[in-house]
Amino acid sequence: MQQHTDLQLDQLARRRARAKLGFFFHAVVYAAVNLGLIALSVYNGRAWAIFPLLGWGIGLFFHGLSVWVFAPGNDLMEGMVRRERARLSARAKGERW
Repeated sequence: MQQHTDLQLDQLARRRARAKLGFFFHAVVYAAVNLGLIALSVYNGRAWAIFPLLGWGIGLFFHGLSVWVFAPGNDLMEGMVRRERARLSARAKGERW
């Protein structure tokens, strides 16, 4: 495992905290706007609100993936970085990977 300095850890922690806060803000706006759209849809007697709900929901899902799964510092991301470094190092040395 790569060792980080206190400054690097602080920068990574701040970056991840901002990303998580951004996701939470996105989720709150998603919920508020879509509740309003659902209310309008019910008032009009048509079920059109499902389309923005699903479309935006897909975007929110991928935003969540980028924050919770593929963010720097996550085990999955760190493992991918280690494997990629090993491949690049092997290629630079002329080895086959």
